[in-house]
Amino acid sequence: MTKQSENGANPPGSDQSAGLNLLRELIVVASSDAGLRAGGPQVFSVNGADLNAIASVLTTENIQLEPLFGESEEKIKARTASVSFEADADIPDLSVYYRVKAPDARLEALAETLRNTPGIEAAYVKPPAEPADFTFNNLVPDISAPPAVTPDFSGRQGYLGPAPVGIDAQYAWTLGGGRGAGVNIIDIEWGWNFAHEDLLQNQGGVVAGVNAASKNHGTAVLGEFSGDRNSLGINGISPDARVTAVSLETYSTAQAIRMAADRLNPGDIMLLEVHRRGPNGGLGNGQFGFIAVEWWPDDFDAIRYAVAKGVVVVEAAGNGGQNLDAAVYNTPQAGFPASWRNPFNMANPTSGAVLVGAGMPPAGTHGRNAETNSGDRYADRGRCYFSNYGARVDAQGWGWEVTTTGYGDLQGGADQNLWYTDQFSGTSSASPIVVGALACVQGVLRSSGRVPLSPARARELLRATGSPQQIGPAFTFQGNMAGSGYPQNHPQKPVTQRIGNRPNLRQLISTALQTSSWVGVQFTGSLAAAASGRWFTFNWPAHWHVIWTVVPTSPAPGAPQLTFKVQVERSSDQFVTYWINVSNLTNRAVNFEGRFAVLGW
Repeated sequence: MTKQSENGANPPGSDQSAGLNLLRELIVVASSDAGLRAGGPQVFSVNGADLNAIASVLTTENIQLEPLFGESEEKIKARTASVSFEADADIPDLSVYYRVKAPDARLEALAETLRNTPGIEAAYVKPPAEPADFTFNNLVPDISAPPAVTPDFSGRQGYLGPAPVGIDAQYAWTLGGGRGAGVNIIDIEWGWNFAHEDLLQNQGGVVAGVNAASKNHGTAVLGEFSGDRNSLGINGISPDARVTAVSLETYSTAQAIRMAADRLNPGDIMLLEVHRRGPNGGLGNGQFGFIAVEWWPDDFDAIRYAVAKGVVVVEAAGNGGQNLDAAVYNTPQAGFPASWRNPFNMANPTSGAVLVGAGMPPAGTHGRNAETNSGDRYADRGRCYFSNYGARVDAQGWGWEVTTTGYGDLQGGADQNLWYTDQFSGTSSASPIVVGALACVQGVLRSSGRVPLSPARARELLRATGSPQQIGPAFTFQGNMAGSGYPQNHPQKPVTQRIGNRPNLRQLISTALQTSSWVGVQFTGSLAAAASGRWFTFNWPAHWHVIWTVVPTSPAPGAPQLTFKVQVERSSDQFVTYWINVSNLTNRAVNFEGRFAVLGW
């Protein structure tokens, strides 16, 4: 087979993104009280606010404000209001976001001008989003002609097998719905080969945007969770799930997230196969300093919108080698809204996405050692040196040596529909493994007549189950890492550098199906004659099924004594607050207790 050598490889960089539409973006956030409405070069206010300053800037600079999330602000507001009502959740106001198209060289100056304009709350320039794969060498297809029938490569897919090496997908397949039946998945990136011989079943193609010319990355991603059930090539983790794609070749990340969310149902899954250069990105070349996209306000709010709809969003943590707990991420980028808070800080509001880090496969996988380039072996479930880490990261998947569709280094030839790789890597290879695991769980729950996991419950179970993270090895690079930003000499990577557990479907499904019930008294109270009052009880897990009753404890036969009404507040993705309004129907004081019955969780 004809391939490049690993020895002396150059640092991984952004050349994996060659041929893709990668552009910086100027995002503008209008003040919430401005009532801004923009149509081409014209602006007006539905609140009667003075927008002459904004109009003057647009005219002088010859630019326009385009609503970022839809055709008009009114449609965006109506859509988010509907989601807010249905989800009983606080949804960010997406109607205040705009995009300005201008030559790249003008973006920074325009952002500064706009954020100093009355009626504008924020204006910032976003670095381009890029695929989150991480390969030492651009994978070169084998030039040899493939056999007449593709061999079965599933023996090289160690991530399918039993835990702790794999996620035990093979166990999930023995259960009804355990291959992801009834689940919809949308992958957000640039290009996919939907004509690949192993991606012909349950594929819906690109449903928004234009498919990019560069298709290997998306093809490899889909193969991990959606590879066909057949006797050739590879096996997908959740091949019965229905898969479609939204392309970043046409849309921005925030736009794509909103579009995908509106095509999905509660319990369905969205995959964000992207990262972008963060505050430390200037300290090295290639992908050093790249972070998860939720750090930028418009992406964060778009993810919150999707999560509020009940969509499980799986997001690559990024390949920047960054400690996401570092203080640098508490400092907003120039032009961010004053309301922005670092989403990597667990004390702040979360996007609700499942954030995925990259872990190492077992020693000896495929007989290679791309992790160190120095002869050291892998340490199973240790942090890959390039993977971002921190308290915010929920789970890990294989970040090296992933066998899947595309690229052609395992099986190549002239026909890309027959290409396979066993070297897909990065948080790009890790995230689809978590997607596949979640799709298996959702399929089992649907098949059992159960409610699928909510986004918060999915994160909770991924953290509570799985094969624990291990220590990563110390090593020294023998290749040329000068200027990459990644250190030449690496100490051990302790488990405190959190990338989370590797999913274990045997545990995950069992825990998701687990039910329990119990009853109790949450509070007691007293009301004077004909009086009313309200009690509240908070931090009840949102996935619990709870019934409340209010029962008098002071006997008075002959007529009803109390009436009550239960109101519910979805205080976060994870918790609800119950408000219990009680009225005394008698002309004497009544004592009572608030009783609960948990029917299942």
